[in-house]
Amino acid sequence: MNSRTHFRLVVLYVMVGALLLVLVGRMWTLQVLEGDHYRDIAAQNRMRDIVVPALRGMILDDRGRPLARNTSSLVVSVDRTTLSRQDDGGEAVLRRLANVLGMSQEEIDKRTRLCSPTVQRPCWPGSPYQPIPVEDHADPKRALQIMERQEDFPGVTAQIQPVRAYPEPEGASAVQTLGYLQPVTQEELDKREGLKVTGYSGVDLVGRDGLEAQYDKALRGEAGYRRVLVDAQGRVTGIAEKKEPVPGNHLVTSIDAGVQGAAEKALEEGIKAARKGGRPADSGAAVVMDVRTGRMVAMASFPSYDPSVWTGGISQKKYDELLGEKNNSPLISRVTQGQGPPGSTFKVSSMAAAVKAGYDLHGTYNCPGSYMVGSRAFNNFQGANLGSMNLHTALVKSCDTIFYKFAHEMWLRNGGRNAPPDAKNPMVEMARGFGFDARTGIDLPSESSGRIPDAPWKRQYWEATREANCRGAKEGYPDVAKTDPGRAAYLKAIAAENCVEGYVWRAGDAANLSIGQGNVLVTPLQLVRAYAAIANGGKLYTPRIGVAVVRPDGSVAERIDPPEPARVPIDEKVLAYMRKALAEVPTDGTAGGAFAGFDLKRVAVAGKTGTAERYGNADMSWFASFGPVKSPRYAVVAMVSQGGFGAQTAAPIVRKVWEAMYGTKDSKPILEDGRLPTDIPKLPGSETAP
Repeated sequence: MNSRTHFRLVVLYVMVGALLLVLVGRMWTLQVLEGDHYRDIAAQNRMRDIVVPALRGMILDDRGRPLARNTSSLVVSVDRTTLSRQDDGGEAVLRRLANVLGMSQEEIDKRTRLCSPTVQRPCWPGSPYQPIPVEDHADPKRALQIMERQEDFPGVTAQIQPVRAYPEPEGASAVQTLGYLQPVTQEELDKREGLKVTGYSGVDLVGRDGLEAQYDKALRGEAGYRRVLVDAQGRVTGIAEKKEPVPGNHLVTSIDAGVQGAAEKALEEGIKAARKGGRPADSGAAVVMDVRTGRMVAMASFPSYDPSVWTGGISQKKYDELLGEKNNSPLISRVTQGQGPPGSTFKVSSMAAAVKAGYDLHGTYNCPGSYMVGSRAFNNFQGANLGSMNLHTALVKSCDTIFYKFAHEMWLRNGGRNAPPDAKNPMVEMARGFGFDARTGIDLPSESSGRIPDAPWKRQYWEATREANCRGAKEGYPDVAKTDPGRAAYLKAIAAENCVEGYVWRAGDAANLSIGQGNVLVTPLQLVRAYAAIANGGKLYTPRIGVAVVRPDGSVAERIDPPEPARVPIDEKVLAYMRKALAEVPTDGTAGGAFAGFDLKRVAVAGKTGTAERYGNADMSWFASFGPVKSPRYAVVAMVSQGGFGAQTAAPIVRKVWEAMYGTKDSKPILEDGRLPTDIPKLPGSETAP
C-alpha cells in the first residue's frame, strides 16, 4: 500500500469517526438534554384535548319564566387550521360538505371567511383559530354522513350543542334589554381570562349587548375538558383525564313577562295608530319601574327585531337593516338611548326649582297667551289666555307662560347676558338633582346621559360649531335653497347669529329650558326615574334589572341589590303638592280625553303630558305617570318620536299598560292585588332545563 492510499484511508477513518461522534453527541442531546421536551411532544401526538362546553345560564323573569334559554341543536363546524393543512387548502372537503348539507359552495365559503371592514356578512367574526359553525340546526341524517365518513371530512365535526333561544313568554321579547350573543374574537381571547374555545355556540358565544353582556361572566359557566388517547390514524383509544364542565348560573330579573308583553303590544299599537292618523311616528319606548325599589318591571322599545337572526350567521342585508337609520336602528334601546326634549313633563323640575328659588308654592300667577322674552313672544299652546291660577292648576292645564316668566326673571337675577360663567342656575341645578344630564347607572352596558344645557355647555358647543356656522353665514345653504328657499334663508340667519355670539346664554335659552324644549335631552329611563322619585317621597333610585344570580341547583349565588338611593333636593311638602296636582291631569287636565272612561276604582293614576317641538320633525309625544295615587307603586312612561301631542299618542299607550296591569271589566289583571312577586322564584329542575 503506497503512502497516498494510506493517507486517504486515514482521512476516511477520521471523517467516519467525526460523524459517529456528532451522531452520538446529537443522540445524547436529544435523549438527555432535551428528553423531557420531546417526551411531551410525543405525548401530545398521542393525546388530544377536547374542550367540553358549559351550558349557558338562563335569563328569567320575576316569576321564573325564561326570557332567554338554551335548546339542543346539532351543530356542524369547520376547523380552518386543519383544512389549511390539506394540499388544496380544504377546498375539496368544503365541496363535499356543501353537498351533504344541501348548501351551495358559495354559502359555505361566506360562512367560513373571516370578517373585516371590507368583507360583507355573512362571515366569521370570531377568532381565526377556532372551529367555525356553518350549520346550527343540521339535519341528523346529513350529520350522520359526516360522522361516519370522517376520513372524507377532516377538520369537520358534528355534535349536539346548546343554542340560545328566546321563547317570548306572554309575548315579551325584550330583545334590546336581553342583548344578543356573538362569537368570541381573538382579541377577547387574548384579554379575558377563563375564555376557552370549542368551535360550538355553547362556549364560543359571548354577550354583546344588554343583560347577556352585563352578566356574561355569571351566565357563561366554566368549560370542562376531556384528554383522550388516539392512535396513529387519530382514532380515540381511551380517556386519560377529564374534567366536567360547570354550568352557568341563571339570572333572575325584575322584568315581568306579562307586563313586558303588554307594554310592547301597547307601544306597537300606539305607533301604528299614530301612523294611521297621519303622524310619522318612527320609534318609541314604554317603561315601567317599581317606585319603591327602583327595579325595572318592563322596558319596551320600538322598532324591534327577531333575535334569532344571530343564529347560524347573519346576512349583510339583515345586518345593515339592524344598524341602518333606514329601519330606525332596531338594535338601539329607546328606553336607555332614545333621547329627546321632554316637553311639559319637565315642568315638575322647573316648578320645584321656582319654589326653591323663592316663588310662593301657594301663590297666584297670571297665565297670558304669550310672554315677551326680550323682543320675542313666547306663546302658550295655541296662544290660550288662561287667566290667573295657582301652581296646581299650572301643572294640570300645562301653562307655559308662567314657567317662561319664572325662567326669564331668574335669568335677569343672575345677570342676564352678562352673568358670570359660574353663576348658579336654579333650573339647571334642580334638573340635575332629578337625575337628568347623567347616566342613571342601570345594569346595562349602554346608556345615554341626556343633556341639560347651561352657559358653559353653550360656549363649548359654540367653539365646536363656530367654523361651520361662520361658513354657513357667509355662503348660505345653496343645496337647501334649491328645494326650500325659506328654510335656507332661516338657516343662514341663524348661522350668522351663532357665528358672532353663539356662546351667549340668552333669555330664550332659559325660557326653552323651563318647559323641556330647546337643547334639553332626556331618556325615557331618566324620566320614569324622576317621576318615581316624586311618587315615593324623593328617593332617586339607581335602576336595577338583575335581582339575583342563581345556581343550577336553585340556590342563590348572589343577590343584586340596588345601591342606596340619592334624594331629590325638594321638600316633602312640594312633592306632595305636585302629586296632588298630577293626579288631576288624567281627569281634568291635558290627558282627560286619553283617560276618558278609565276605571279609577281599580287604579287612580297621576301623570303629565309632554309635547316637544323639534325643528324639521313632527312633535315628540310623552306621557309620564305613577300610581296608585294614594299609595304609589309603579311609574309608567311612554315616548313616541314624531308621535304628535302627548295626549294623542303617548297617553293612550300608558293607559293600556295600566289597564293590563290592573285589569278592566273585560280583562283579568296581570298583577295580583296590584303586586308583583317580591321573592326569588323557585326553579325546580332548572339544572336540567333545556
